[in-house]
Amino acid sequence: MDHNENEELEEFSLEDILNEFHVEREEAPRHPDPQPKPSAEESGGASLPTAEQQPHVAVNLEDTGPMAPISSALDLFQEEQQTEEPDLDFSAIDLPSDAEEADVPAFDAEKLLNGLGDDFSAAEETAEGNPPDLDADTILKEAMDAIPEEKEDTLRFAPNSEIQPPPAPIPFTTPHSRLRELKKKLVNGPEKRYYTLSEAGIGKLQAAIFVDILVVLLCAGVATLYALDMIPENRMRLVVFSQVLAMLISALMGCQLMLDAFIDLFKGKFTVNTLLTITFFVCLADSWYCLQELRVPCCAAFCLSMTMALWARYERHTTEMARMDTMRKAVRLHGLVRTENYYQGKAGLQRVDGEVEDFMDTYNEVPGPEKLQNIYALLSLFACIAIAVLAGLEKGVSMGIQILSTSLLVAVPASFFLSITRPTAVLEQRLHMVGTVLCGWQGVKGLRNKAIFPLTDTDLFPQGCTKLNGVKFYGSRNPDEVVSCTTSLICQAGGGLVPVFQQLLTSRNGSLQTVESFRNYGGGGIGGMVCGEPVLMGDMAFLQDMGVKIPEGTMVSQAVYAAIDGELCAVYAISYAKMRSSAAGLVTLSSYRRVTPVMVGNDFMLTEEFIRTKFGIKTQRLVFPDPDTRNVLNSLRPAPDAPVLALATREELIGTAYAVTGAQALSTATRLGVAIHLIGGILGMLIMLVLAILGNTELLIPSNVLLYQLIWAVPGLLVTEWARAV
Repeated sequence: MDHNENEELEEFSLEDILNEFHVEREEAPRHPDPQPKPSAEESGGASLPTAEQQPHVAVNLEDTGPMAPISSALDLFQEEQQTEEPDLDFSAIDLPSDAEEADVPAFDAEKLLNGLGDDFSAAEETAEGNPPDLDADTILKEAMDAIPEEKEDTLRFAPNSEIQPPPAPIPFTTPHSRLRELKKKLVNGPEKRYYTLSEAGIGKLQAAIFVDILVVLLCAGVATLYALDMIPENRMRLVVFSQVLAMLISALMGCQLMLDAFIDLFKGKFTVNTLLTITFFVCLADSWYCLQELRVPCCAAFCLSMTMALWARYERHTTEMARMDTMRKAVRLHGLVRTENYYQGKAGLQRVDGEVEDFMDTYNEVPGPEKLQNIYALLSLFACIAIAVLAGLEKGVSMGIQILSTSLLVAVPASFFLSITRPTAVLEQRLHMVGTVLCGWQGVKGLRNKAIFPLTDTDLFPQGCTKLNGVKFYGSRNPDEVVSCTTSLICQAGGGLVPVFQQLLTSRNGSLQTVESFRNYGGGGIGGMVCGEPVLMGDMAFLQDMGVKIPEGTMVSQAVYAAIDGELCAVYAISYAKMRSSAAGLVTLSSYRRVTPVMVGNDFMLTEEFIRTKFGIKTQRLVFPDPDTRNVLNSLRPAPDAPVLALATREELIGTAYAVTGAQALSTATRLGVAIHLIGGILGMLIMLVLAILGNTELLIPSNVLLYQLIWAVPGLLVTEWARAV
């Protein structure tokens, strides 16, 4: 339809619109229709449908030219609708109050007719020849679709509404994100350090120790021959050369150790390795005089000390690798902290979530016994120099150098180098198996003192160890009602039985009920009002004490008896599986006098008699507080700034139990070992002082010095095995 035809168009009726529509469809049909379309004349020329149909509205456009506002069409439509159908309600259409003043764009009549024609065509295809329905929603929808996008905001159904910005995402931390963050810290910390130590390797160190052991044996053999006077006089110079060569080989094996000792000295740190390095140079000086005087130097004792020092270096390396290996495999860290005045005025060891920094910031801390060892090494150097000066003033420089070299060797027994590293390595072998690490010497000091260790239900019987073997109902009550009441009471009590009863309740499609007047009797039973009736649950002895009659033949070793309104209604057979880790942890805690296990769990079935029978231990040292005290202990939280003493990577009782008892064993072994070697060193310097004053050097032969070292190595090495007692 061109522009001239639009100018001649002045008034349209529904009949004209339909006729025009059908003519266009016959000329250019878009949807084939097998059935003929009835015209307005065939339908009787009526413009309104019957009463069963929607009203057919005739839209008349005013003579306003080819472009007309859509508001005029809506006004005409509303007038005819009110005339023909006064019951129509347009309250659902919420037009803006300022719609008359809005700048509504004009529409082409041809586009409006084409839109109406498409609507009528779709209605005819679905109504099988009946006139299409036209309502206010249809016209309004067509009008809104025809509005240009840049003018779309001129018609709104909620003018007072404002577009709100999207809400900010709620920050939360999922277990996956926590695990991802933990793994990131582990990779940057323990795992990186672990691979650094692995690349350094211990093969060279092991080879050096093996070579040093051979050198010690050869030197010991020569020293023995010299003590038995079995070396010819003409072979003495060769023997001295061989001893000096052996000492040089031993020093070559420990060159890295001596280099690190010098570096520590420049950093202001004096250690036993520094003293050993000084001893090497003094022994070299003494060897010069030995060649002149044809006497054998004490090279065997020095080689033994170097072997022990390399062994200590090896154990320090392997211990650190084991700790890093334990940490890098962790998926969750459980920390152990000390809380003062936890129970009856005693400190308690509580478990919290640990962090990687709790270990990385403390594991390299210098232990207290090692600090004492370093101080003694420095003081013994001054003491040996004083003894040598005294001897040199009396008998000459040669005797002074001999006294100095011998004094330095006996002042620090060979096993003194292992007095700290050996117990730590022995304990780490045990802790590595259970996935636990101590947070440096800080953790050892915090765990070695007397403390209370709270035990929960999951410590003794982890998740999955408690199972329901069966249930038998008594009386005339509905079993579903019995399960609902008993499960509600169990959930109110808490403990390891909750998942078991919840699973039973879910399988019966039951629901929890409200529990009133709940009470934990503390003797293996609980009670409360459920749905207005008293419910009791516990072992058979508890229900009998409460006056419930138990039929004969209902004796079950591990079962929960339930009674409603004083009548037995169910017996739940419960299976408690004993885990080896839980049993070992409980036995370990019960055997240490410095640790007092206290039951704080809510499982009323875990009585003293039950634990004694199940685990086969003596329960005299186990404390079973009353229910109110248990609730108070469970509500206690450690201080946020409390230092973490140990970290466990597994949710097992044996891990934290070994940390507590292992720290005590390590502290005892380390302190006792240092004390023994201090006594041996001080005694050796006193002997050298007496010999220096007397001027007697007959006892200062290599075999006697080596024998003195070996004598003190026996108790020193035995004490290190104390750390195995965990």
